[in-house]
Amino acid sequence: MVEDRITDGRRIGELLASEIDGRDDDELEFLQVTNADRSAEATVGGTRAFDIAVGADEHRLARVFIHPERAHLEFDRGRDIAAEIASENDLRTRPKASSPPKTLVFLESGGAVKRGVSVVQAASKVARTEP
Repeated sequence: MVEDRITDGRRIGELLASEIDGRDDDELEFLQVTNADRSAEATVGGTRAFDIAVGADEHRLARVFIHPERAHLEFDRGRDIAAEIASENDLRTRPKASSPPKTLVFLESGGAVKRGVSVVQAASKVARTEP
């Protein structure tokens, strides 16, 4: 049996948002999807679709961008652990030279979403202990 591989960036973003909003276990209970742009259209350069916030004060942990064939997360907080866990989970990652610096993690398919959630969970745990 052949299964279709989800490579639509918008759909990957929707799956990620559902995983974060739909589960209240582990670190996910501290996270929420915020600033969602339901009209966001995937672009080659990436369009911000939503943010992931952590804690009661809703500090932004990461922003999620959608592309025609993937999605990527741009971590503001927990950057080092995000890169480490992403690499351990065979997700492509790279630093972004900005001020302050960011870490990008790429989700190339719907199957990568669960591994991406592991990255978000690890970054959230670190971010909640940062000043």
